[in-house]
Amino acid sequence: MRLTSNIDFKNFNINGNKNKILNLLFKILKKKNQIIDSLKKDYKYPLKKLNIYNFKKYSKVNLIGMGGSSLGAKAIYNFLKHKIGRKFFFIDNLETENKSNSKGQLINLIISKSGNTLETIANSNILIKKHHKNIFITENKNSYLRNLAEKLKAEIFDHNNYIGGRYSVLSEVGMIPAQLMGLKSFKFKQYDKLIKNKFFLDSLVMNVSNTLTLIKKKKYNSVILNYDKKSNDLFFWYQQLIAESLGKNNKGIFPIISNLPKDNHSLMQYYLDGPKINFYTFFYVNDETSLRVKNKDLLKSHSFLKNKTINDIKFSQYIATQNVFESKKIPFRSFFINKRNEETMGELFTFFILETILLGKAMKLNAFDQPAVELIKIDTKKKLI
Repeated sequence: MRLTSNIDFKNFNINGNKNKILNLLFKILKKKNQIIDSLKKDYKYPLKKLNIYNFKKYSKVNLIGMGGSSLGAKAIYNFLKHKIGRKFFFIDNLETENKSNSKGQLINLIISKSGNTLETIANSNILIKKHHKNIFITENKNSYLRNLAEKLKAEIFDHNNYIGGRYSVLSEVGMIPAQLMGLKSFKFKQYDKLIKNKFFLDSLVMNVSNTLTLIKKKKYNSVILNYDKKSNDLFFWYQQLIAESLGKNNKGIFPIISNLPKDNHSLMQYYLDGPKINFYTFFYVNDETSLRVKNKDLLKSHSFLKNKTINDIKFSQYIATQNVFESKKIPFRSFFINKRNEETMGELFTFFILETILLGKAMKLNAFDQPAVELIKIDTKKKLI
């Protein structure tokens, strides 16, 4: 069934309580919610200050940031790489080796909401050179990175203090990198159109209701069966969104990313015949430019591969695997992506963010904080002092 013109969606084959979640959605949408406001076209962020033409001579960007400060932009970059000319390097962990590129005309894009993220401070200290162009996105308050930006006379864009990292992809945190990639930021903004789409809302609500039914059956593991390598970072973004938003008070969903068809030869046996504690998401992107099998080199035993592309083979596996899951009554939903563009990414970001907020409300959790993680930050600083 068509979720949008870009996405076909098959929901879990479960009959959840749709009305309860629909009422919950309407309550959420009626109240002022700054996270949801950031999904809208009229969200105010300082993109007009960023004159892309001033950066034409820069062919490379180091994006330095942790978690939500990097994951959304990285998802956009790899999903839409065919449209992007500028090379991006994502420094999103502490590395013992320098995996960035500091030669030539280069922009350092440093992103941290608090301005005090330890890993981002350390990486920035090591990577920033005198000849680099530096752009900072951070809150307008006294912090290490704000002070560093002022010292370097760098361009500074304010990070709105009410947008948490994992929800920030359609705010300045994701859209300034998108503009530096040469993409149209307004094309990602699909909320206003989607919220008027009855089928989108019905699918979202039933999806959340069915997920709650699965959780009640003690299925806490959400396994993403991803058939598109370019979407891996989309699901690392989704992994943080779900785990950090809902993993509280001994509740939550554990998102696991599985790469198909590779994992047919390692994990699929467990998925099919192991403990029934998982539910699954199939994710497939139609790729019209995939490689084609060389007919003249095929042996007769495999003539059925004649004229087939890699896309044809993967799609056959995608359908066959779903058929087996259905026969074994293993719960799954599926996304089939028809077009790889900004609009599709915006639709997926919007769907998953609304899904998470709804799940949090239904599970009576605060989906916007991460108190346990703060304990590690505090203790780490104590160890370094």
